Parts: sequence; structure tokens; C-alpha cells
Amino acid sequence: MTQRPHSFIGPRAIALAATLTLLTLSASANAQSNVTLYGTIDSGFVHANHTDGLNGPQSRSMITSNIISGSRWGLRGTEPLGRGLSAMFQIESGFNAVNGEMGNGGRAFGRKSIVGLTSTEWGEVTIGRQYDPVVNLVQGMTADGYFGGFFATPGDVDNYDNGARINNSIRYATPNFGGLQFEGMYASGNVAGETGAGRSYGVAGAYNNGPLALGAGFFFADGGNTRAAYGYREWTSSAGSLFNSPINSGFRTASKVRIARVAGKYAVGPAILGLSYSNAQYASDGLSEFTGTATFDTVNAFATYALTPAINTGIGYSYTRMRGARNLGAHYNQFNAGVTYALSKRTSTYVIGGYQQAIGKTLDSGQTVEATASVGSYGFNAGARTQLLVGMGLKHSF
Repeated sequence: MTQRPHSFIGPRAIALAATLTLLTLSASANAQSNVTLYGTIDSGFVHANHTDGLNGPQSRSMITSNIISGSRWGLRGTEPLGRGLSAMFQIESGFNAVNGEMGNGGRAFGRKSIVGLTSTEWGEVTIGRQYDPVVNLVQGMTADGYFGGFFATPGDVDNYDNGARINNSIRYATPNFGGLQFEGMYASGNVAGETGAGRSYGVAGAYNNGPLALGAGFFFADGGNTRAAYGYREWTSSAGSLFNSPINSGFRTASKVRIARVAGKYAVGPAILGLSYSNAQYASDGLSEFTGTATFDTVNAFATYALTPAINTGIGYSYTRMRGARNLGAHYNQFNAGVTYALSKRTSTYVIGGYQQAIGKTLDSGQTVEATASVGSYGFNAGARTQLLVGMGLKHSF
């Protein structure tokens, strides 16, 4: 009986086959998908002439992060599925660049965490933690897109500086029709038996074509029905808290927040002129520490001028009026100026400042108090009627 020879594959052959397989799979994956690592690091020096100290208003100087832009890193990617349809994802983590601490309440991907589908014909659907439509379509028409939170509405009472991200949300954006685009979003509070508790939603539309850009939108957030240890509401909305400054912290037990905003900008040669208006309403109920509805009306105006392709300058003015809630009233006047210098396409340095004056009375822990200044979205309590905030730093993107 003739015996057939045994076939034998040696270790080197196995290793070679495995390597070829991995290279083939890697090439296939690279051909079908695209993943990008990106980020921004922003650090520098900030000085405030008035901050609330143990012995009254005191000056404060610090080396800090996130002055003109939030430091972050992230991953985003797409996978073509055919016929113009692609799967996409984005995860983004914020951090403090001068001490390494995680931002956004310590969340791993607190700035953004989404997965979705995008189509050249049908638009885009995303699910996760993300920005609302007003931020996506209207914010870019304000000074925030050029100089950050220094130019933001006093106290960021209208989410001008996108401090509030939206959890548990699904968002739809239409394709861009010659510069015209719309978005809608809904987020669940995920509370058993209480469909409306903690929910939020928003809609916005924008036109951006040539030198002219116009946008408008509306955002709503329910504060939830969770009672804190001190007896009043603890904000448990799908939308993050907006109550991050002395200007609106007295209304942190609000039952609902409604924000409407319109904005526009126009480019004239090296100059850009912008104007916006917002109406933010903080409503109360039985779990609120205040009564009535506190309304913040704000007008923002700004102008930028590019002295050279590398040097951009800007000025801004914001006026905010608070009314309602025990018939109290406070007024905030804010002036801003800044200059950025691009050292390269990815690295720039800047000097920026803001001055604010507060007039009238507002609420704090249910009590009537004198209104205090707090420039932009930084949340520093001046403990005084006025505050001057100056910053300078370096920003690098990768």
C-alpha cells in the first residue's frame, strides 16, 4: 500500500500567512473607512480686577486653560456604505491643559459622543451627546466663533458659548440647499412614567451663501422633577446646566428654560459685521426657589477686521436686561476687544479683554441681592458692580 506524504506548514509559513492576512484586512479597512485624530490645546494667562473673595472684591491672576477655545482631543470617522450613504461617528473629550484634569464634569467624552448616518441626498441623523440645532446653525454667526467666551452673552444665559450639551438626543440635519439648511433635535429625559420630565428639543434654520449669513432657532429644556436635599429642584435635564454664573445662578431651580435666538453677519472685504438677539426664559413651579418667569433679553453686536492675513482684530458689545421674577430687574453692559495673530495654519497667539457693568437687583438662593458683574461665560463672580477680565495665550490645533 502506497503511503501519501504528509503536508507540513512550518512556523515561518504560518507567520507569513498571518502577516499577509493582517495587511490585506488593514488595506481593505483603510480603503473603506476614514478615522481622524484631532484636537486643540489652549493655555495662557488671565487677570480679573474683581473676583469675590473672603474680604470682598479682590484681584485675581492665574495660569489657565480654555481662554479663547476649549482644549480638547477627539476621533471622528466615516465608512462609505454605498449610494451616497455613510456611517459616521465622533467622540470628543475636553480637558484642562495646564493641570491635565478632564473637563465637562469628568466625562470621558463630555464634549461630544455621537454615531449616525449621513447622506448626500437625505441629510444626516446623529444619536448621542451633542450640540443643539441653535448652536450648530446660529452660533457661528456670532463673535463666539472668532474670540470665544470672552465675547459671550453676560453669564452665558442663552447658551451663547454652548456650555450645555444635550444627552440622550437624536438630531436630523437636512442637506445644504444652496446655503439653506435646517436642523431638528429631540432628547429624552429617560424618566420612567414621566415622558416629559427632563426632555429637551430644538429647531433651527440658517442661510449662508457668499458674504451674507442669517440664522434663527429655538431651544427648550425641562429641568426634571428631582428634589434636592435643600428641598428645591436639582437640575436633571437631558440638557446640561446653564446656571454657571452669578447672573443666572439664582434661577437654577427653574422648571423650564426656553431660548430663542436670531443672528446675522455680513462680510465687507476684510471686515465682518454681526448682530444677534436672544430671549431666554426661566420658568418656575412648585419645586422652584423663585416665583414667576425670569426673562433675559440680549442684543450682541460685533465687528472683526483682518489687518493682514495673519492678524485679526475684533470688538463687541452686549446688552442684557433681566425682568420678571418678583418684578426685579437687572441690566448688564459688556464691552469686548481682541486680537489674534496666526503664527502658522495651526498655531496662533492672542490678547483679549472684556469689561462689564451690572445695574439693578436679581435673586440668589431666593433672596433679593445686588446684581454683580461676570464677564462672558467664564463665571467669575466679581462681587462688585464692575469687572475687567484680560487674557493672553497660545492656541495650537492638530
